[in-house]
Amino acid sequence: MFEAIILACLNQAEDVCRAQLLPGYEAEVSEDCQARLQEAPPDLTRFDGLVFKGAPTCEPIGAPLSVEEVAPGVFVHLGAVAEPDTTNKGDVSNMGFVIGTSSVAVFDAGTTRWIGEGLWRAIRAETDLPVTHVILSHMHPDHIFGAGVFEEAGARMLGHAHLPRAISDRQINYLESLTRLTGAHSMIGTQAVTALNPVTDGQIIDLGQRQITLRVWPTSHTGTDITALDEETGTLFAGDLVFDAHLPTLDGNLLGWQRVLTDLADIPAERVIPGHGGPVLPWPDAAAPVLRYLKVLEDDTRAALDEGQRLSEAVPNIASSEADKWELFDVHNPRNATVAFTELEWE
Repeated sequence: MFEAIILACLNQAEDVCRAQLLPGYEAEVSEDCQARLQEAPPDLTRFDGLVFKGAPTCEPIGAPLSVEEVAPGVFVHLGAVAEPDTTNKGDVSNMGFVIGTSSVAVFDAGTTRWIGEGLWRAIRAETDLPVTHVILSHMHPDHIFGAGVFEEAGARMLGHAHLPRAISDRQINYLESLTRLTGAHSMIGTQAVTALNPVTDGQIIDLGQRQITLRVWPTSHTGTDITALDEETGTLFAGDLVFDAHLPTLDGNLLGWQRVLTDLADIPAERVIPGHGGPVLPWPDAAAPVLRYLKVLEDDTRAALDEGQRLSEAVPNIASSEADKWELFDVHNPRNATVAFTELEWE
């Protein structure tokens, strides 16, 4: 198999370059790939700030992202339980796809374009059906910034109604932070998608003899959380409403998250794909550790407030009993405690 690529370089440092995938030109032989490029040249004007060296070429298909088939037609990539850095290059969250008889739906697309490209290749290794939908679980950058390659291929971007504003408000800071953490080379070509379609609660996606049901949730992990259930296999893509191994991160509403998890447990799924860890866990059992942590976070925060502690006094001790039960506890728990304290202080 062959695919189309082009050498993309940073405008401010043209020696920092990466072979960028151009989706949709895959072919069994190079000549057919080249013919497709001639018939429908790619639009590169969307990539502000990049310099493209030479014309697109057709090369043997690159390495796909590793995926596991966790149920018939349901594939998942396991991201590292880690902060983005130059070693993992931002590959720190789970994502996956579901194959129907007529099309494919993707759930989340990773932190950077190179991850989205790897996921595209993983899909092409399994099927040549079109990718028609990309479901973005929430606003955090490790789940959304790899989606551009799918948008270029014609997939419909789906997300919470509040997601466009959330991305618009944060994308500059997110991209600057990720470039610092993962390195400029890893971020070449990475940018937010340009068109997002709001999901309605209970919306159904038909992939051809396969239905995906979408749910929209009140403010919980964030203010932009949605989930997707593959009805055929009972596989629930939960995004960051469910964590495993990785400490849950609170960027929304503590009490709301607990209520949402209780309601989420009523979904008749057999297994869940968490946003981090796993990558596949029994449902609803997988919700219990997250609920336990959130309850400890709430109880300890209330105790500190009852004792009249100031924020700076309370944060080091809130949820400290959970420290040995999660990875990245010291990275995220202080912020969780701060969010919880601020929320409950004015309850």
